[in-house]
Amino acid sequence: MKAYSKYFIILVLILQSSFSFAQKAKDKEVDAPPPLTRILFIFDCSQSMFGRWQSDTKINIAQKLLSNMLDSLKDVKNLELAFRVYGHQKNFPPQDCDDSKLEIPFSKNNYKKIEHKLKSLVPRGTTPIAFSLEKSADDFPPCKDCRNIVILITDGLEECGGDPCAVSQLLQKKGIILKPFIIGIGKNFKESFDCVGTYFDATSEIEFNKALNVVISQALNSTTAQVNLLDEQGKPTETNVNMTFYDNFSGLIKYNFIHTMNNRGMPDTLSIDPLVKYNLVVHTIPPVKKDSIVLTPGKHSVIALDAPQGYMKLKLMSGSNAISNKNLQCIVRKKGSFETLNVQFFNQTEKYLCGNYDLEVLCLPRLIIKDVEIKQSNTTTVEVPMPGIAVINTVVNGYGSLYVLEDNKMKWIYNLNDNTTMESLILQPGSYRVVFRGKMSTKSISSIDKDFKIESGITTSVNIYKN
Repeated sequence: MKAYSKYFIILVLILQSSFSFAQKAKDKEVDAPPPLTRILFIFDCSQSMFGRWQSDTKINIAQKLLSNMLDSLKDVKNLELAFRVYGHQKNFPPQDCDDSKLEIPFSKNNYKKIEHKLKSLVPRGTTPIAFSLEKSADDFPPCKDCRNIVILITDGLEECGGDPCAVSQLLQKKGIILKPFIIGIGKNFKESFDCVGTYFDATSEIEFNKALNVVISQALNSTTAQVNLLDEQGKPTETNVNMTFYDNFSGLIKYNFIHTMNNRGMPDTLSIDPLVKYNLVVHTIPPVKKDSIVLTPGKHSVIALDAPQGYMKLKLMSGSNAISNKNLQCIVRKKGSFETLNVQFFNQTEKYLCGNYDLEVLCLPRLIIKDVEIKQSNTTTVEVPMPGIAVINTVVNGYGSLYVLEDNKMKWIYNLNDNTTMESLILQPGSYRVVFRGKMSTKSISSIDKDFKIESGITTSVNIYKN
């Protein structure tokens, strides 16, 4: 009875340990935290901001509306702000095109600092927009998972001969920032700023306030999407394949998701940054692609691609052989194409897009199988004879080649390695001849012919030497 109690306690401990391990594993399977959003405001404090605009000067209106916006962001989680100003340090004239400074760097809860600095600004200088954008690259500390956003507020165009378009595109290309937002005060600058980023026209106080709200909303609101992988009936039933979202402009990888069906049997919902135009690659065999995908901020988008798939199983006749199965592979190509799509092992089942394929079995001699059809949700089985193995032994290193015998003719298939005395080759069943001469021999008559046969699943020793 004591022994029974002892084993019962051990069993309970094992079960508890297993449950604890499973629970920990389950606990670890949680959604990844959202990326940190970092917004850098680049603020125009050039001399022209003293100009009259509707109810007040441009600088006073901008200070008031931006301060109100900062107040509304205080409780937003996972957000950091920074504040760069240009045209506020040196009087114009003379023109100082280096007049740009990061006044408040990124940190948590620095809203009051930005508001205080904003209210103390006095317009003085010129408008070095390109220089300010260029310097902003250093304003964002290194971060592996951050959304870096620039909001430029200006009442004028570049005045220092720089090229804001080229600078913006370079920063986007390097993945330093997302496409900037530009709010133009008092005048429509759309034609000049469209190449820099997403432009918002603020020809009135009301429009300026509205533009600020829209920009912040687009920068912060989460956007959802689903990818429908369609079968031949146009239904989103295909799944369990990796999808890569690339930045259409920079070419950088933004996301990788294994396509998943949710508990309602529908494609899972993805949270994706709406500020990026995407190219999507779904890694089926062969892959399917969709370019220039634009998401609407705050709205759910459905991205559909045709991806009907079936299965191909490669099978060896006459049972199995551990050595052959381990080594035998097959090149899979689209029908009529020379591009390799996959190298599939035998006794393995793989998924392919519906269509026709050509196969090349990597044994000697090569076995070519053309026009294999893959049908929707079906498994196409391709059977080939079980190969055998030839172990070719030579007494000395030398020169030789292997031929298959067909209709009393020799067809070359392989040259022996001249730096070894033993090779193992996977061969189709059939008749073969090997011709060999040692390296040290000075007479052609020293050449040796050796015929042998290969049977399925059998290893044959081929000894090359003079009787």
